Amino acid sequence: QVQLVESGGGLVQAGDSLRLSCAASGRPFRSIAMGWFRQAPGKERELVSAISWSGANTYYIDSVKGRFTISRDNAKNTVYLQMNSLKPEDTAVYYCAAGHSYYSEKYYSPREYDYWGQGTKVTVSS
Repeated sequence: QVQLVESGGGLVQAGDSLRLSCAASGRPFRSIAMGWFRQAPGKERELVSAISWSGANTYYIDSVKGRFTISRDNAKNTVYLQMNSLKPEDTAVYYCAAGHSYYSEKYYSPREYDYWGQGTKVTVSS
């Protein structure tokens, strides 16, 4: 079992920045891929960004490329999502997710993730 606790969401204006954090426990953090999903009202949950277990590889959905950066600190069992130049269309509940396979390289696949945090709300006003 994995426990994931997100923090860092809030209400910001367009163009502002936020950093989301996700503290993980219950699994060997450094052996699993980590991802950030989001779900906007009336829309399906989508994989926004992911990072491989080693941290060497990352994935971003096209709409956030160049604005969001995912990183991980294995010593702290924490994954981050730095979000810059936020847009109103980034408004959503953001969920941290942990992969189910050790040393998997399929960090980019939504099906890789089985464990979820409770979500943190990000609201970007225009």
